Amino acid sequence: MPIALSGLYVGNGRAFTAEVESGINSKVAVSSLQVGRHSVEHDGPVDLKNHGGDDRVLHHFPREHYRFFKQQGLMSAERQAPELGENISTLGLLEQDVCIGDEIAIGEVLLQISLPRSPCFKTNLQFQQREFARMMQNTARCGWLYRVLMPGTINLTDTVTVTKRHCEISVAEAMRLYFAERFDAAAYEKLLSAPGLGNDWQRKLQQRLATGVIENWQSRLYGTAAFYQGWDEK
Repeated sequence: MPIALSGLYVGNGRAFTAEVESGINSKVAVSSLQVGRHSVEHDGPVDLKNHGGDDRVLHHFPREHYRFFKQQGLMSAERQAPELGENISTLGLLEQDVCIGDEIAIGEVLLQISLPRSPCFKTNLQFQQREFARMMQNTARCGWLYRVLMPGTINLTDTVTVTKRHCEISVAEAMRLYFAERFDAAAYEKLLSAPGLGNDWQRKLQQRLATGVIENWQSRLYGTAAFYQGWDEK
């Protein structure tokens, strides 16, 4: 069933904190997205090492999750989309409803789900909550990322439709398999079998299988202690 769009957003601002540059809080609502093969007009990542690339052209985040994070006390009532840096917002389409490699039509644009979003410490700073990224990861409420198969214009009046499914590994399951704390070779092999899985996760899963070690997530989830100086006194 086609799902209506509830918001489209772009932004490429760099100002965030004194120590960190990020576009997470620069997004503004627009009536359409001009989607190219490798980027979206007037939109782009600041941190090109950890963001961007053809597997991460657009970020889709379910609007329902804002209510969840508010219920958990991690977000104040006035915070709304697109404060998690999303390009696409919907109601009625969650991580368990779509799969890695799904081909998604939105208007004239054809997208493919490449990766779940890997939450990072910038969400902690955005909401002044030290455990925000960890909660996103633990609950698989991260949203997902797209590569572009057919560029064009997405209008707010368009709908979201899954046109082709390549596997049955949902984005939610991919998150559980990838973010599990214990090493699980069978889980990694299963996830690697998903057609369309982004290159970054493929590389890291292959590295885990070769070394028997899960990479350290501490820096991604928390950054450095300097980011949180003065928080306890607030």
